[in-house]
Amino acid sequence: MTPADLPLVMGVVNVTPDSFSDGGMWLEPERAIEHGLELVAQGADLVDVGGESTRPGAERPPVEEELARVLPVVRALADRDVVVSVDTMRAEVAEQALAAGATMVNDVSGGLADPAMASLVARSGAPFVVMHWRAHSVRMDELASYDDVVTDVVAELGERVDALRAAGVAADQLIVDPGFGFSKDAGHNWQLLGGLEQVVAMGYRVLVGTSRKRFLGRLTDDTADPTPPVERDAATAATSVLAAQAGAWAVRVHDVPGTRDALAVLRRVRDAR
Repeated sequence: MTPADLPLVMGVVNVTPDSFSDGGMWLEPERAIEHGLELVAQGADLVDVGGESTRPGAERPPVEEELARVLPVVRALADRDVVVSVDTMRAEVAEQALAAGATMVNDVSGGLADPAMASLVARSGAPFVVMHWRAHSVRMDELASYDDVVTDVVAELGERVDALRAAGVAADQLIVDPGFGFSKDAGHNWQLLGGLEQVVAMGYRVLVGTSRKRFLGRLTDDTADPTPPVERDAATAATSVLAAQAGAWAVRVHDVPGTRDALAVLRRVRDAR
């Protein structure tokens, strides 16, 4: 397990044909289950299973398709004592995944996409990730406009937290996520990473999900073609260290070993001091 002063590592299992990073690689349940177990063997503290791509422009699958993708994987991993989070914006999917053994709900819409999500989470008592979100993938890039991205994200997350608390969700259930890449351009993402301490200062656990995002594909030249997602793992590991220094509770990543090594370096330096 990760030392208490470092973030947990959440491994990603995309059971989708069209995710931006690894779409289709783990679409078959058997392969997705194997991948989830591999992530745990590599050091993931929990595994996030999702059946809907949130890449820019992605169309939503029918709820029946999302259930068919997610439930066998959640059930099999939970049966093997893996700590499973379900990545979904639908209360029906969240409810069935929790019944199948998931212990946490990761909703990139923060409960905005499905009005039934708040009451479900309140009833279940499960931890709930509230991400900063403005619209579904097909139009989220149109809404990347801020006066000050850090201030605005903290304010909008605060509004969601207040609404969820009013709906009966307990404070200790809530985990906030600033939503890197969602309705944010590259500059916004860098500013948000630089101001992450302000998100942590909200007083809730913070999940950081920068893994393989577009802004990490243009590190030296903003006008160049971005590097492929699978070539962004070193940059992701660097952002995981920055997240740890800011006080994040967990980092959501595709490459668990690289993240583990980066966090181990930080731990060694801290110990040496």
